[in-house]
Amino acid sequence: MNHSETAGRDEIALIGLRAFAHHGVFADERENGQEFVVDVRVATDLGGAADSDDLGRTIHYGILAEEVVAAVESSPVDLIETVAQRIVDVVLAHELAQSVTVTVHKPSAPITVPFADVTVTLTRGRER
Repeated sequence: MNHSETAGRDEIALIGLRAFAHHGVFADERENGQEFVVDVRVATDLGGAADSDDLGRTIHYGILAEEVVAAVESSPVDLIETVAQRIVDVVLAHELAQSVTVTVHKPSAPITVPFADVTVTLTRGRER
C-alpha cells in the first residue's frame, strides 16, 4: 500500500490532557475553577515523517499539547462547546492536520445526580 492510499487514516492522538480553567455558567465555576480533561485525535498523513524520520514532516505532539492546554486555560467562557471549538481551531492551524476530533471532559460539572463524566465532542475537517 502506498502513502496516497493510506492518507487520512494516520492519526496523532493526545489523550487525557489536563488543564485547570474557570469555564461555566455558574459564578462558583468562574470563581473557583475546575479541572478539564481533553482528548484530541488528529488525522494527518504520517508517511513522509515515517519515511524520512523528520520532525518537520509531522505535527509536533509536544507543542500541540501545550497549545491545547493554553486554549483551555485562556479566558473563561460559559460552554465547553466553545472550549472544544477553540481547540479545533488550534489544531487546524497546523497545515498538516486534515481533520480533528476533540472531546472535552468536565468531570466536576454541576449536576445534581450521580454521574461519571460530562463530555462534548466536535469533529471538524479542513475546509477545501
